[in-house]
Amino acid sequence: MPLRPHFRFKPIEGPVLVVVMDGIGLGPQDEGNAVFLARTPTLDFLMEQMPWIRLQAHGKAVGLPSDEDMGNSEVGHNAIGAGRIFDQGAKLVNRAIESGAIFQSEAWRKAIQKVKSSGEPLHFIGLLSDGNVHSHQAHLEALIERAHLEGVQRIRVHALLDGRDVPETSALIYVDRLEHFLDRFRSLGRDYWVASGGGRMRITMDRYEADWGMVERGWKVHVRAEGRRFRSLREAIETLRAEEPGIIDQNLPGFVITDEKGEPRGPIRDGAAVIFFNFRGDRAIEITRAFEEEHFTKFSRGPRPAVFYAGMMQYDGDLKLPTHYLVAPPAIDRSLSELLSESGVLQFACSETQKFGHVTYFWNGNCSQPFEGEYWVEVPSDNRPFEERPWMKAAEITDTTIEALRSQRYRFARINYANGDMVGHTGVLRSAILGVEAVDLSLSRLLPVIAELRGAALITADHGNADEMFERDRKTGAFLRTADGKMRPKTSHTLNPVPFILYAPGRDDLRLRHDLLRPGLANIASTVLELLGFEPPEDYEPSLLARA
Repeated sequence: MPLRPHFRFKPIEGPVLVVVMDGIGLGPQDEGNAVFLARTPTLDFLMEQMPWIRLQAHGKAVGLPSDEDMGNSEVGHNAIGAGRIFDQGAKLVNRAIESGAIFQSEAWRKAIQKVKSSGEPLHFIGLLSDGNVHSHQAHLEALIERAHLEGVQRIRVHALLDGRDVPETSALIYVDRLEHFLDRFRSLGRDYWVASGGGRMRITMDRYEADWGMVERGWKVHVRAEGRRFRSLREAIETLRAEEPGIIDQNLPGFVITDEKGEPRGPIRDGAAVIFFNFRGDRAIEITRAFEEEHFTKFSRGPRPAVFYAGMMQYDGDLKLPTHYLVAPPAIDRSLSELLSESGVLQFACSETQKFGHVTYFWNGNCSQPFEGEYWVEVPSDNRPFEERPWMKAAEITDTTIEALRSQRYRFARINYANGDMVGHTGVLRSAILGVEAVDLSLSRLLPVIAELRGAALITADHGNADEMFERDRKTGAFLRTADGKMRPKTSHTLNPVPFILYAPGRDDLRLRHDLLRPGLANIASTVLELLGFEPPEDYEPSLLARA
């Protein structure tokens, strides 16, 4: 149904552009804040001269279980595009485990039946941490506990090491917890072991088809048990760290765990069941395709084992990936893009590969196809370490966006600059500073075009990251240091708010609200609609524009 017009103020004459500065939050102004340390004349001007407020971009404001949960790009873009707060992955999985619904799902029942009839192991693949962005170790433990209660004799865990959503060299905390957990079942006569592992940025967890080689390396160690061999996860991690001092968990190469005879503990064979226990979809889709697609051409899988495969959630609702899943994802209807499409508004979306799915799929409520009147442009990302290319593709995104805006075809546009997040994840302060500066330079090129076209730009972020580049003591706030006195790099997102800046030159009548108790990312959609001259739906979070 087309949107209704509103008459509270004159709509913006030109295009309305939302700029997501991924990972650029508002943190303490100190030596650990790459955003503060960067030279940002454009952002400085905007925050001195233009209306702006702080938005919540984590925890309950984006549908996560608690305000101790950091935001992420998936839930952030869901919230911006949906205009409402939907319960997200971790919260949905927690609820399904607490109620027992997850164990009544068809996928769980089929997985259990498969391995009990075949005698092959039940395999779990996923990110081993409590970061609660892609997965949570407690979810894995709940699944293993239930499998034991249902009489599953054999389990194998394929552990992807984090160091990205948690401290960069914290893997042994989670490894020791897992081994202690499995020991309990082995003492009861169960055959439960770790089978393979590796860093999340070296194997398995690629996204947006940026590097299928990662998935191939994961396939080799998880499925075919081909790779360097170790007796335990701890031995693998300690050996690899000693061989390459300074390497962080997310970059550890893949490896295979062996038994006392030196044989791999867990190749995935015909008759097995495999559960990918990550709840977040972007880094789960490609390995899912490798397991499920009949005609797969991205790399040579060798003989594909005949297994039952399921995901923790459905990772792509349009493509129906995977076919089987334990917990249904949030059902997001009537997204901002869908409503604008139904009202005949032409829309433009652009980012580089690393964030393309966020500004399209996640923004559109987990829909992988554009709505009528939407035009999507993906700028291919470099296949190089982000700390070596901190400027990433900001210039190319800007070039493409300026061309689209000047065509005057599109009434609404949205873009994402990935620098603050992807470079922030490396933990390299100098590179993160340069990444933020690249975004600021891009803004300096965009704003004159917005002014020229009598448009408006809403400049924000989906969560923080580059605003805190070093770990802090939770009680004192002091920087944590390594044994040699250096500050310990932080590679995860932050709990800091993000800016929301209104740039609408010539429209002095437009102001932002300061009366909302905890404004968040979900309020942006109604703001866009009002600037375009439309009445937001009643169930959308309220607009951030002050009433005249």
